Amino acid sequence: MASPTDHPHDSSEPDSTDDLRPVPTPWGPASGVGSLPGTDPVEAVRLVVGELPDLPHLPELPGRGAGADLLGRTAALLVDIAVDLTPAGWRLVPRAGNDLRRAQEMLDRDMDALFDVAERYVGPFKVQVAGPWTLAAGLERTRGDRAVVDPGARRDLAQSLAEGIAAHVAAVSARVPGARVVVQLDEPSVPAVLQGGLPTISGFGKLSAVESNVVEEQLAALVARVPVPVVVHCCANRAPLDLFRAAGADGLSFDLGMVQDLDAVGTAVEAGTHLLVGVVPGTDTTLPNPKATASRLQAWWRELGFPAEQLSTAVTLTPACGMAGASPAYARTAMRHVREAARYLVPE
Repeated sequence: MASPTDHPHDSSEPDSTDDLRPVPTPWGPASGVGSLPGTDPVEAVRLVVGELPDLPHLPELPGRGAGADLLGRTAALLVDIAVDLTPAGWRLVPRAGNDLRRAQEMLDRDMDALFDVAERYVGPFKVQVAGPWTLAAGLERTRGDRAVVDPGARRDLAQSLAEGIAAHVAAVSARVPGARVVVQLDEPSVPAVLQGGLPTISGFGKLSAVESNVVEEQLAALVARVPVPVVVHCCANRAPLDLFRAAGADGLSFDLGMVQDLDAVGTAVEAGTHLLVGVVPGTDTTLPNPKATASRLQAWWRELGFPAEQLSTAVTLTPACGMAGASPAYARTAMRHVREAARYLVPE
């Protein structure tokens, strides 16, 4: 697996003059998915770095309102493409207005919080953005349809997003020089795109399905332009893990309870694709003992047929989805739970 300081698809051998220290891996034993409850970015970064010290992430706080949501936050990264907020959601527009500026300002505050709290952090660090298909599925064109129906609009969005991600990675690296950045593409809409399940803007019909090879090709084109390892996250039912892996994802992030296709998981493991496995709900519930969560994962790993000693390095434990809808106390408990459960996976 490539180091995050290299391009994820670089297969070159290490220089023979290098010392024998192990190459740092991009993956820690436990991480989060992205969103958290609350509105204070400094408090959120402090919480994540404290509870998930081996693979923290830049928190998303949708509770702050429009512009802090997944689509608005990602739109703030787009290059030469503007959006504005309408009663129906985010829409592509000719020039930026107050809604986009507010989204950009909130992202700037998050970056300031990252610098204030984590400037001296060293290790893997994850950022999350909407993937190209979820972005196109969520943005409305000026003429009133979702951008996902327009191949030209999809292409322009994906190219703009790739530029924006590269700039975002550079900005994070400038604020936290010791961070080895990993990018997570959130793609909750891909199953609906593939199955023709997206509603029209009017809500009275469904959009036509997009062929899987088209979805894979466009996702692969974006992944190839991201200069650091890429995780694709989808906690929806029927997440197309084979498609994400074939598109070049270095990691797959999913809800363990939603994935039934063990062959796709096994193929990913054999290919060296890292798994970020969601093992606790993203909303408040009573959690089992962390050791019980680890035992559940060990049983699943045995069912896949892989050696037990590989488990702790092949997976990162996470909540199943973002936790914006959770209470602050539960969000802290869930992060601590996955961190403690991961310890039980390490061979004695």
